[in-house]
Amino acid sequence: MSETKVITNIGAGTMGHAIALQFAMNGYNVNLLETSSEALKRGLKLIEADLETFNHAGILTDFPNQIMARIHPTTSYELALNDTEFVIESVVEDMAVKKQVWAEVEKYVKPETILATNTSGLDPTEMQADLDHPERLVVAHFWNPAQLMPLVEVVPGQQTDQSVVDQTVTRITQIGKHAVPLKKVALGFVGNRIQLAVLREALHIVDEGIATPEAVDEIIKTSLGLRWSLVGPIASADLGGLDVFKKISDYLYADLANQTDGDPLLSKMVAEGHLGLKSGSGFYDWQGDAGQQVVAQRDEALLAHLKDDVQPDTK
Repeated sequence: MSETKVITNIGAGTMGHAIALQFAMNGYNVNLLETSSEALKRGLKLIEADLETFNHAGILTDFPNQIMARIHPTTSYELALNDTEFVIESVVEDMAVKKQVWAEVEKYVKPETILATNTSGLDPTEMQADLDHPERLVVAHFWNPAQLMPLVEVVPGQQTDQSVVDQTVTRITQIGKHAVPLKKVALGFVGNRIQLAVLREALHIVDEGIATPEAVDEIIKTSLGLRWSLVGPIASADLGGLDVFKKISDYLYADLANQTDGDPLLSKMVAEGHLGLKSGSGFYDWQGDAGQQVVAQRDEALLAHLKDDVQPDTK
């Protein structure tokens, strides 16, 4: 892989600004491309706010102004893509929009330039279908909030070259993220498949009157959540004994939620306008500052984890 230190980041919103910052913090010059100067200004303000947080936490290796100097905002595809060897986009989760972006990108980049799409579930095989060089497009799925969450799922489409997957894993690892490659694409990739499988059973438990939402969350946080943060579910099964897990699965699988046409409880909540934090109520009451307090506590914990990851305790 080339040792280039210039990448292009398309999109400066919730995900895009955080990804641009991650590269800039790790020595890359970042051409930050947006559709308007107003969108760029909003993105740069988000980057400055995150930098202030990181600086206060003591995890920066450069001064904030040095990091900001590596970010070069522009609304010109031609300027943004000149001589870059790695492009990542975080535009709206819409296949047609992403296809339009990549069609425009291909007008300006070299044939060997890697094209990485940050999507939480759109099919890279469909996305690469109309490209002149489909073999160089790959998914790099950053998890939200991207400035704090370590995981990046690297997912090939059917035409993606293995060397593109390998180079993307290497580059993402270089910026301090935990890049994990998949062998092939699947709807929802891996993280979201597991998340929705757990959510389906959790909502089924609530709908059946087995436990309250609060009880379900407390059980997860104080058991599986802790365990899985150290040892994943498959390794946990190994440690617990596969014979034990087989016996449990023999009688329990048949009783687990298995609906495939959407979740009735989730549908009911949405139909009634209970959308969670954004509407002020969901399974919990989010009126006032409750939601902001939970988000702040979550981000503080993630920041502490990030600080330990960047600067491990050597005592």
